[in-house]
Amino acid sequence: MIILGIDPGLAIVGWGVVEYENAKFRVLGYGSINTPAGMSTPERLSRIDLGLKEIIEKYRPTELAVEELFWNTNQTTGIRVAEARGVILCRGFNERLNISEYTPLQVKQSVVGYGRADKKQVISMVTMLLKLPAPPKPDDTADALAIAICHAHTGGSRISKYYNVK
Repeated sequence: MIILGIDPGLAIVGWGVVEYENAKFRVLGYGSINTPAGMSTPERLSRIDLGLKEIIEKYRPTELAVEELFWNTNQTTGIRVAEARGVILCRGFNERLNISEYTPLQVKQSVVGYGRADKKQVISMVTMLLKLPAPPKPDDTADALAIAICHAHTGGSRISKYYNVK
């Protein structure tokens, strides 16, 4: 299966595409979609949508794994990230991908084996599990790859599927 992992954000959307076959990973691509702070919110959301469309067309994933929102104290930021996440889910639905969502705790548990792991531990395990030459940058990209790994480990479970549009 080909999995597109997404770490949602408005300024930076981390993404990573991995193929998972016979309990082995093959990295197909990873990076980030960046939107400058000076852009209007609709323009930023459009850039995220178009960037995802290009990634999906290039790599042809069948699975979309997205991190659920973690609400911090800044509600304005949380709302903007939720808007970006909505665009991401809508694009995945329109592309007929199987969409699964994971909490940060689930991702850390799956990748590191400990739900309270810190960012350095997650990045280290992502780099090792995917046999990358160097830790992925920015951190949002490493998080997206971690989400894809989490889905590979748990995605066969019908419980993890929220939408199945095939």
